[in-house]
Amino acid sequence: MPAKKTSTKKTAKPVVKKQVRAASKAAASKGKAETVVAEPAAPPAPKPMEVKLTAAKGRPMLQWVGKKPLSRVTAFPAQLAETFDPSGELATANGASKTGNLYYGDNKEVLAHLLANGCRGKVDLIYIDPPFDSGADYVRKVTLRGKSALAKLEGESYSLGEQVQYTDIWANDNYLQFMYERLILLKELMSEDGFLFLHLNLDRSHYCKSLCDEVFSPDCFHNQIIWKRTAAHADTQGVGNVHDVILVYSKSAEAKLKKTFVPYSPEYIESHYSLADADGRKYQLVDLTAPGPRKGLMYEFKGVWPPTGRVWSTLPDKMDALDKAGRVVITAEGRPRKKQYLDEMSGMPVHDLWDDVHPVNSQALEATGYPTQKSEALLSRIVDLGSNIGGIVLDCFIGSGTTAAVAQKLGRRWIGCDINKGAIQTTSKRLQGIIREQLAEQEQAAAKAKGDLFGGESTDKNVHATPAAFSFRSHRVNDYDMAIQHNEAVALACEHIGVQRTKTDSYFDGTQGKRLVKIIPFNHPLSPTDLEQLKGELKAREKEERDILLVCLGKELACESWLAEWSRLRKRGDVPNKIEVIELRTDPKYGKFMTHAPASAKVSVKRKGSELHVNLEDFISPTIIERLDSQDSRLFKAHVTDWRFLVDCVMIDPAYNGLSFNIALTDLPEKKTDLVNGCYTLPAPEGKTTVAVKIVDMLGEEVVILAEV
Repeated sequence: MPAKKTSTKKTAKPVVKKQVRAASKAAASKGKAETVVAEPAAPPAPKPMEVKLTAAKGRPMLQWVGKKPLSRVTAFPAQLAETFDPSGELATANGASKTGNLYYGDNKEVLAHLLANGCRGKVDLIYIDPPFDSGADYVRKVTLRGKSALAKLEGESYSLGEQVQYTDIWANDNYLQFMYERLILLKELMSEDGFLFLHLNLDRSHYCKSLCDEVFSPDCFHNQIIWKRTAAHADTQGVGNVHDVILVYSKSAEAKLKKTFVPYSPEYIESHYSLADADGRKYQLVDLTAPGPRKGLMYEFKGVWPPTGRVWSTLPDKMDALDKAGRVVITAEGRPRKKQYLDEMSGMPVHDLWDDVHPVNSQALEATGYPTQKSEALLSRIVDLGSNIGGIVLDCFIGSGTTAAVAQKLGRRWIGCDINKGAIQTTSKRLQGIIREQLAEQEQAAAKAKGDLFGGESTDKNVHATPAAFSFRSHRVNDYDMAIQHNEAVALACEHIGVQRTKTDSYFDGTQGKRLVKIIPFNHPLSPTDLEQLKGELKAREKEERDILLVCLGKELACESWLAEWSRLRKRGDVPNKIEVIELRTDPKYGKFMTHAPASAKVSVKRKGSELHVNLEDFISPTIIERLDSQDSRLFKAHVTDWRFLVDCVMIDPAYNGLSFNIALTDLPEKKTDLVNGCYTLPAPEGKTTVAVKIVDMLGEEVVILAEV
């Protein structure tokens, strides 16, 4: 949601570097624009800068192998990728300051970017649901649209459309360092009255409690909330685990959570509010005394004095007012009691056992198909407890976007980020739908108010808070395009080369025969820095004598001399740790493995007067077709009879500036069985313009077609 929650089975060839190109090859006739290739924009970016951090001084301090305090971090610039602004508010300075912001990248780098760009000490509430170090691979299931969505397509271990969302397989020490660094960064971003809600399972909650005590101090600990997320299964051995833990910390010890209430249960109402007036208004009789002595509250009322050691709970004039209003009842014992009406009560104060908030049901309208998705009811309670309307809410493991969705509905500003592109796409689509609904509700309310002779504000308690903004922006930090589907790429590369994956080694990814294997991250070529890191790792493992296999995409020229020197030293005798490099594009045996045919589309764009007419005539996703065809060619022919089965959504920017994609129109079918329209009409900008059409397939791959009209 991140780095989050890899498969070792082959599901598809990976996307290593995104390309966008047009499928149509011939120029159109008069009035029809020629589609052209969209080249990646490369705006000049500022240099990275170092951000200093405050040292964690809390106690106790947890220790682990490789613990390293984070005193400074490099902040990379962010590249604006998309804007969604149906109301046009981003044109104003006020709108730009309140808009939502969605970031695609490693959350450590995103948090550093936020610190360097004015967010230090500004965040009011942080909710994170990080990986639980559970040793599991979390995937989301993807089906095609239309009738084919009803077909169950099975692969070797994952169903056809499953994509790795995040890997949750770290060794314990790595996990603790991962969380430690991010908690330090998050504390720097929090306001003095800000709160952190850290969602965990039982396996790691005690470790993270110690980490939070060190980073925030025990004085800033508020609650350990127990959330009952499920019922016990019939096949449970021993005592079933049915709950998660949510740790609550604040930036300062003086910060106070808001007093929040939940409705009374039917059982509570029946037992406590069994009395009713003639009009059916339920009430209970409550004590009118309080512990004494207290000045001015010891007096005679209707011939009755308070019991020994107690006084009346209100002053004489207010007691008389209650009596005149018919709110005082004299019991059979002659004691005055107050009528407390049910409809005047806020409800039951929220406690730390949450058994009334249910998880997301697979059939629920809010279900996105994303693993570990949390319900809006859960996040609504957290956002209400820890922030006020207009405050800033941050989730750096955004996942399916529930935190941002709830913040948008409850009138908060929000920031979300994730290293997984599928999470960013899911969140973006979800927020677009919510904002369009809010704008529609606002228009309806305005129309209703215009017809109301008396005017005034709505008294409907179910109306959402006014949104902080009706727009959001999507950014990239440190350009992670090459990391799209990276987990899948690594898994496929290991299968292709014959690598046995290792989940317990903090550095090496697996073994091939007697050799240790290290996969160099595919978002950069092998560099001398990578080789020096390997050298340092081997130096720390003095007894390690196995040879090394490095797998990479690309190799800097400077690596050749480094490797030659390493090999020369090992020719002098039987020296261990010989190094071999497999470059996946050029290796004689394993090369050409990483070739990828990007999705393509045939699109026509015409200007007719003041309108633009955009028609999608064809769309091809080689990745999806290969996945289908590799399982059963008959299945492919039977179910993919319309190119629209492959398309998840279509977005159009009628005035693309070459830098960021401004979404003016989104075609996102509500149901999986519905198809995109494919034909669109929208207002045409004055003069010559570049129209950008972005098509996203059911696996999240994007293609952008540009046309000048």
